[in-house]
Amino acid sequence: MAVKIPIVKKRTKPFKRHQSDRYHGVKEAWRKPKGIDNRVRRRFKGQTPMPKQQEDETLAANGLKKFLVNNVRELDLLLMHNKTFAAEIAHNISSRNRTTILERAKVLGVKVTNPAARLRSEE
Repeated sequence: MAVKIPIVKKRTKPFKRHQSDRYHGVKEAWRKPKGIDNRVRRRFKGQTPMPKQQEDETLAANGLKKFLVNNVRELDLLLMHNKTFAAEIAHNISSRNRTTILERAKVLGVKVTNPAARLRSEE
């Protein structure tokens, strides 16, 4: 299983909304300033800080990064990366192809995040 690395936050203070300290009607909850002359939006020195947008890779519940798989060939890419990535079978894959992907994943030792989808046995 993947080793859990403790997350160290760069900033623990919440970002406050611009001019929330001046006006009672402006609440403290962060809203992005959109004015053309706004000092905070233009990131002037001495103004309230604005959060930066960041892209983050979604982690599965087991701590591995998700990798969307459409066929067996794409699953073979994860052979050397099975400790950092977990395969997630795409939603539009048929149940017959899912079984082949699951069999190949078991051989390669790749974890699959949604192995039970569309594989209910008929009663």
